Amino acid sequence: MGRKTILLLIMGVFWAYYIYIPLPDNIEESWKLLCMTTYLKILTDLSLFAELLGVNHSMNIFMFFMSFQEVPPTSDENVTVMETTFNNVPVRVYVPKRKPERLRRGLFYIHGGGWCLGSAAFFGYDSLSRRTADRLDAVVISTNYRLAPKYHFPNQFEDVYNALKWFLRQDVLDKYGVDPERIGISGDSAGGNLAAAVAQQLIDDPDVEINLKTQCLIYPALQTLDMDLPSYRENSHFPFLPKSLMVRFWSEYFTVDKSLIKAMFSNQHVPVESSHLYKFINWSSLLPEKFKKGYFYKSPTYGSSELAKKYPGFLDVRAAPLLADDNKLRSLPLTYVITCQYDVLRDDGIMYVTRLQNAGVQVTHNHIEDGFHGAFSFSGFKIADRLENQYMNWLSENL
Repeated sequence: MGRKTILLLIMGVFWAYYIYIPLPDNIEESWKLLCMTTYLKILTDLSLFAELLGVNHSMNIFMFFMSFQEVPPTSDENVTVMETTFNNVPVRVYVPKRKPERLRRGLFYIHGGGWCLGSAAFFGYDSLSRRTADRLDAVVISTNYRLAPKYHFPNQFEDVYNALKWFLRQDVLDKYGVDPERIGISGDSAGGNLAAAVAQQLIDDPDVEINLKTQCLIYPALQTLDMDLPSYRENSHFPFLPKSLMVRFWSEYFTVDKSLIKAMFSNQHVPVESSHLYKFINWSSLLPEKFKKGYFYKSPTYGSSELAKKYPGFLDVRAAPLLADDNKLRSLPLTYVITCQYDVLRDDGIMYVTRLQNAGVQVTHNHIEDGFHGAFSFSGFKIADRLENQYMNWLSENL
């Protein structure tokens, strides 16, 4: 009797921790979401446990598990797939097989994964690139970049920027039959961060003569200053990207020093001498009323200057594109932004939409009321099909 009771207790604890997750009523296919959440929570805990044992960094262990999702660059009946390097950065190139009637669109895609995880070779990204190339009759470049914790900012940014600049060379565009007036950039999550950052950087680069026509930012991470936005408060424990994981991703982007994680989590990492930057991310003036939901803006609690001196990257506009001034923003191309209601990064994207619109940029904002972080990449989910169709339709009309 005692053993059965203990077994039932253990099973109950396991079920409560790994399987029972209260979800909003408007989440579609919630059972699929629960299964996926359970799988990812187990992988996360295994990775963290192995890190505690000194086996390896948890992000490296998690990446090892995720690497089983990688697929080879195999061409199919519709698309030729090849791997090469652009300025020493590994990329996958997807070219439609059908005979072109004119020069093709070009799309430069950047995968997500918190600057620590992910690859252009992952099944989900490979499939998306194939469908994009075929449906839009576009040449798709899906880039890789060096990952944390082995590499930190600005390595990820520089890899993506160097690969993009290579693609924008006229001789490279000629090689792949790409129209220089129809080139866009896209990215999800950390990839959306990098897409926004490199799009800004291109504006003042005298070596780049070809402009982007569009940028698509899919639930992007855009600012490092305020980890207490309404979206962080509302979704701090929501599956896939709780606040604790997002803060860790941000911190790992800059350093393995745990003191930055602690300071960011308590929202006390910005020094007083950088207080002027808060005007760029003040949600009280940048969020529409329906996203404030009765929350009150709190004046920042400033942190030590030492962290900012050690790791200045978290105050760098190349890491936090929302810190760009209006003069930079007004030169950006046509923009498409996806935000999800149940996502800690929701308000980052919404504030960027507001600032871009205020700067005169034409923006299409697709807010998904039943969406959650990662939904765009969840192959087999109805919401993923819906988001992808909306994204493809926008690109078809605007790129």
